[in-house]
Amino acid sequence: MISFFGSLPRQYARPNFQIASISMAIDRRLEREREQLPLWLPVGIGSGIGIWQVTGDSGLVPLLIMSVSLVLFSVAIGLRRRLARLLVIAAITLIVGFAAISLKSASVAGPVMQKVWTGSLYGRVDKIEYMGARGVIRLEIATGEGQNLPPKIRLNLTQEQIGTASLNVGAIIQVRARLMPPNGPILPGSYDFARRAWFQQLGATGRALGPVAIVKSTAASNSIPEVRNFLTQHIIAQMPKGTGEIGAALITGDQANIDPVDAQAMRDSGMAHLLSISGLHVTAVVGFLFFLAGRVFALFPMVALRYPVPLLAAGFSALGAVAYTLLAGAEVPTVRSCIAALLILLAMALGREALTLRLVSAGAIIVLLFWPEAMAGPSFQLSFAAVATIVILHEAGWMKRWTERRDEALIARALRAIVALIVTGIAIEFILAPITLYHFHRTGMYSAFANVMAIPLTTFLVMPAQALALMLDLAGIGAPAWWIAGQGIEAILTLARSVSSLQGAVMMMPAMPLWAFVMMVFGGLWIGLLKSPARVGGLLPVAIGMWAMLSAPRPDVLVTSDGKHLAVSEPDGRVALLRARTGEYIQDMMLESVGTLSEPVNIEQWPGTHCSPDVCVISMRRGSREWSIMATRTAYAIPELEMAAACRRADIVVSDRWLPVSCQPKWIKADRGMLAESGGLAFFLPSGTVVSVNDENAHYPWVKAARTEPPINQ
Repeated sequence: MISFFGSLPRQYARPNFQIASISMAIDRRLEREREQLPLWLPVGIGSGIGIWQVTGDSGLVPLLIMSVSLVLFSVAIGLRRRLARLLVIAAITLIVGFAAISLKSASVAGPVMQKVWTGSLYGRVDKIEYMGARGVIRLEIATGEGQNLPPKIRLNLTQEQIGTASLNVGAIIQVRARLMPPNGPILPGSYDFARRAWFQQLGATGRALGPVAIVKSTAASNSIPEVRNFLTQHIIAQMPKGTGEIGAALITGDQANIDPVDAQAMRDSGMAHLLSISGLHVTAVVGFLFFLAGRVFALFPMVALRYPVPLLAAGFSALGAVAYTLLAGAEVPTVRSCIAALLILLAMALGREALTLRLVSAGAIIVLLFWPEAMAGPSFQLSFAAVATIVILHEAGWMKRWTERRDEALIARALRAIVALIVTGIAIEFILAPITLYHFHRTGMYSAFANVMAIPLTTFLVMPAQALALMLDLAGIGAPAWWIAGQGIEAILTLARSVSSLQGAVMMMPAMPLWAFVMMVFGGLWIGLLKSPARVGGLLPVAIGMWAMLSAPRPDVLVTSDGKHLAVSEPDGRVALLRARTGEYIQDMMLESVGTLSEPVNIEQWPGTHCSPDVCVISMRRGSREWSIMATRTAYAIPELEMAAACRRADIVVSDRWLPVSCQPKWIKADRGMLAESGGLAFFLPSGTVVSVNDENAHYPWVKAARTEPPINQ
């Protein structure tokens, strides 16, 4: 008999020996990466947030089980090993990320309107946003008690509804309005406004139906929103026509006044990031303030001889960065850029290297802990991916050798800088393309070359001219500087229109699977954050993700969540719409979901379609069989026997109203009752699968709140 404290036979000890050998081999590899391991802390936190995004609060128990298992395994192999400590830290960061988003979601939880409401309401105006491009004024209103309305709502109205009265933040108003729940995605994978509304604590949105009565007026204040609105209108008025709207976006971040055609040209040319205040803008502001403060402090010998001027300039620049962030609305890209700028200024003050991946990692951790909901949005992903790409690229030995200062002619130095800028732009676009394709299903193909000209124009001409103009406006002589800034913006717009009109300027793709996107992100992090030759292993998940992205099928049939709109598509990207009067927003969402730039046609022009004024029947051959789709187009009743017979001949029936029980198609009856439960639908006929909005969103708290909260009284 073997003693409990004795040794085991060799055949039983071998597995433990093998585990120890594997653990030691992994430890040796981790030792080579010891300087890079802290960079994975935000990845662990972000993964915990991502688990919540996929599972909701129901993922807590499985996550705890997985985390405890990692800790127990670490104890079993010995906490002295680097692998064990790494697994323990991974378990902790996963839980921290999950807890951060869970607590944030719970802290902002509030009542959400369940159905459309029409009536008179009163409340306090907390925010005013002027949307000049649409001729709309958007208000955020804190509703009064006793109205059985959500505490915070958003309301659109026009200047005519306000009249000549002065409406300021803090005013109490009364108005008749039509409110509705915040809209979720109308199609699988499309934009989810309900998510944004949840974290902004908006319980309903709507529009005013009549004149606005100001019950209690207030004087204009010096609050940040009021200053931002004033500055936006001032810039638009001072700059040449057609340029002030973009000029205001560069300073205040307010894009609501930009002409939709110009905004689309900026997106298609890959220069839309110039309109969203982020690293470029904050860097320009901080650099300008640092230069200005350094020169001013140096003019005073009593200051320059007693105190370190760079440190004073850094402190002044830090205050300016914070003020600029608040003025621009403190959106996530601006906050991220401000945090990065403060860390860089701190590093400069301490004599450390100014910009490193550790600073980027620290900024990501701060954002993920305080604004965890930002991780799922494109803004966070694009901004951090771009900054990390720049740092990783310029830390590479070959890039350092190319960009290092040397004794050469000015032209050669400029050409070297241009090449470095082009290479950086191409690298950024390659990294950002999967992110933009995942969120927007489209990306600009020539953006790297467009930005080579647009970024210097913005950084060294437009924004300095605007800063100078604002200072000169104090003396009433800012017009020449505004004209210079306007010429720079006009050049940027000309560039955007020219690039966006080129053949192949925009690539569109249908929605890719979530797992493919995760694979590409993980592979990119693996390549970027490791230093040893093991980094090439990240190419495998990147390749798998790209293959899945490129081979993602187009949906054959799309149905919006209200059942009113239907689109059918061909594999080559051609699209037909059920209703001739389909709104621009709905049409854009459908084309993005299909991933096509083709101009949609009316369903009557589609081969195999037969329509009456009330019903259309579409025949489509997919795979090895013929599919029949029937869709109603009006609210007029169809005789029940006739409807039942037509339903039996169809595979799919779509309607925006409730259909009788006698309507029994061969596969799916997507009427008002079903769509209320499923949301919008995407059909993939060759595989016989259908994806619904609530397949992806049903676990979210904002979806549950809209269904379980007591209904708002009419």
